[in-house]
Amino acid sequence: MLKYTAKKYCAQGSKINQVLISILMVLPVFSYGAAVGWLSPMGPRLMASDTPASEPVHADVISWMASVVYLVGTPAVFLFGYIVDNYGRKKALMLTSFSMAACWALKLYSTETWALITARAIIGLGVSGSYVVTPLYIKEISEDSIRGTLGSLVVLSQNLGNLAVYILGEYLSYYTTLWICLAVPLLHMLVFTTMPDTPSYLLKSGKVEEARDALAWLRCRDSSEAEVDSELQKLLVELEQSKSGKFVSAVKTLISDRNTFRAFRITLVITLARELCGCLAVLHFASLIFSKASSGWVLTANQQAVVLGVVQLIGSCTASTLVERTGRKPLLGTTCLVSGISMCALGAWFYAQSISATGVSWLPIAALCLCIYCDAAGLQPVPFVIMTEMFSFQLRGTVTSIVISFACALVSVELRVFQPLAASMGLHMVFWLFSAVCIISTVYIACMVPETKMRTLDEIYTEIGGKKQKDCEADVTKL
Repeated sequence: MLKYTAKKYCAQGSKINQVLISILMVLPVFSYGAAVGWLSPMGPRLMASDTPASEPVHADVISWMASVVYLVGTPAVFLFGYIVDNYGRKKALMLTSFSMAACWALKLYSTETWALITARAIIGLGVSGSYVVTPLYIKEISEDSIRGTLGSLVVLSQNLGNLAVYILGEYLSYYTTLWICLAVPLLHMLVFTTMPDTPSYLLKSGKVEEARDALAWLRCRDSSEAEVDSELQKLLVELEQSKSGKFVSAVKTLISDRNTFRAFRITLVITLARELCGCLAVLHFASLIFSKASSGWVLTANQQAVVLGVVQLIGSCTASTLVERTGRKPLLGTTCLVSGISMCALGAWFYAQSISATGVSWLPIAALCLCIYCDAAGLQPVPFVIMTEMFSFQLRGTVTSIVISFACALVSVELRVFQPLAASMGLHMVFWLFSAVCIISTVYIACMVPETKMRTLDEIYTEIGGKKQKDCEADVTKL
């Protein structure tokens, strides 16, 4: 049926179908973003005396609700890697939406502790599906000329979901917010059934004619046109090349090859910097942090969290421009350093509050906005860009799976201990720890991370293998 729609509904060669399917496929990511942000306005509400639960939820339960998402997400990354290869990109994405719908439905069904934690655990499938399936799906359906733009929709949609739930949580009731959030994955499951799987997967499954029809629909062309046949042949060549990129052999290469292992080590370190900079903890517990700040602003804690969501959205919109204009290494190093300084200033403000000293009322939200902007504009996207540019096609999928799983494990620990540490040591110590991670990471980036923009793998690996210690001071100065 798809082959008859190209000429009927769009101009020949138009990119409208690629844009349409990309917008639809990031709806599960939007839902995941909403699930991440949901805990900020709803966590304090669940702990309050007028809680929608049968009794106020303990702070320890809220910590588990935050961390269990990524605890489940750690092994789920490999599960979705298996599903996406053996059952297709479309079914894997539909499973992602189903898991998000199950999460919201379970929260509507019960507010008991078991239901709240189980619902949050199900989101672990959502995070894995969002970041394993969606980028791959977009890569395989899009043309080179718009692949970067469509790829940016992944992070943008997550940040939109964050912002949306901050706003909904401020102005709507607990259950109304849940019903609206439930509608998004249900809508996706209903509409996305009409969309095709990727031509690459269909070819891999031996469905050549279906792959041809899907490709023709995506390119708004007739399946008999030479352009469609030419691109299909290129996909067949890529498919043959990818057969050599098996997981076990890829892991052996990562460990045995000296320069590849160094590149892998660099990727893990900058991933650690990205996840332990404190921004994700801030997004999960924004309302709680602002309520403790008690800065005397006219804005409520939830409204200040909305401001953070807007800043994050602006940062993600400017990320693609900044990373091309400034280069990967300067942007990553600068945003990491500024985040460290912001976290240090925030820790100092909370320390002043703890000893009953006065501080400027605007500093908490200003410091957090600056940190969140740096995170969205550099710390979050740039490590992914560097990772894809430091590894060959055969290794890229394996490295991505390991890195995402590693990131989920880090975040699960971070979110689990954030509230207990804040209660025992004070928020100022927690923010100073985040600051220390950022500043130490900045030095590491300056000394060890290569610039990957417009460079071949050989050039990158030559720098990794031949880096001199005396170059470090010069690199720090450049930042």
